[in-house]
Amino acid sequence: MTIRRFSTAVFAAALLTPGLAACNNSGTGEAGTSASPSASGSVAPGSASPGTSEAKQALLNSTNEIRNGNFRFTMSGVGSTAEGQVHQPSQSAQMKLSIGDASSDLMMNLDLIHAKPDSWVKLDLGGKSASSIPGAQKLNLGKYQHLDQTRIKGNKSLGFDFEKVDPAGSAVLTQGITEVRQTGEGSYAGTLDVSKAAEAGSVDQTVISALGAQAQSVPFTAKLDPQGRLSELVVQIPAAGQSAAQDIKITYSDYGNATAAQKPAADQVVEAPQEFYNLFS
Repeated sequence: MTIRRFSTAVFAAALLTPGLAACNNSGTGEAGTSASPSASGSVAPGSASPGTSEAKQALLNSTNEIRNGNFRFTMSGVGSTAEGQVHQPSQSAQMKLSIGDASSDLMMNLDLIHAKPDSWVKLDLGGKSASSIPGAQKLNLGKYQHLDQTRIKGNKSLGFDFEKVDPAGSAVLTQGITEVRQTGEGSYAGTLDVSKAAEAGSVDQTVISALGAQAQSVPFTAKLDPQGRLSELVVQIPAAGQSAAQDIKITYSDYGNATAAQKPAADQVVEAPQEFYNLFS
């Protein structure tokens, strides 16, 4: 892995890009879980069963509550995880990202807090190539770095869009459903076209390109809570190029019951140094 500049958008891509987050010296990823759905949950392209239209509409409707911006979420891929909360009533959000481990070329723990009009980020950089990151010694401070909003204005990597509150873009993903059927109470399985879903933020464009024609029919499963709201979405990415197959898993919980993100204590805050803006520009 070549260490140059990074952004939270890159970290989001790493989170959900097979093999990227957990790359080793040879550049290949760790083996992920199988992308082949079980027989009971598979839906072959072109074999839509009765009720497909109703099942797809149920999944489209299941993302409506996300737009209200009051929920907790998790995302996971090979070697990477994210969790957080969005609280539109207080115009605040928090996301914690964990990428790689000490044996990886790059390990990063990232804690982002947004509470309008302020944003803070806490970084923990490690891994075999961490010392190659320019200014790393000024970023591993153990404190939250306050971001100058005038310097990150319009920077989607460092901000949070309270008009588009879903970090995983599940509404976009469900729009790409090509086949689906209900497999149980609140459970669904089918295929979706991820070639149109790069904007979702949960499927990286490099993965889509590597998949080629397979991107038009990627298996998925989904679960809804008793109120018909999306609680789990698992996109089963096939192996592509040097990337192993893996499951991208997204969950939602505490609809309407999330809390405001807590601002860091004043004694735990420093102003972000120039090196930070250089690294994340």
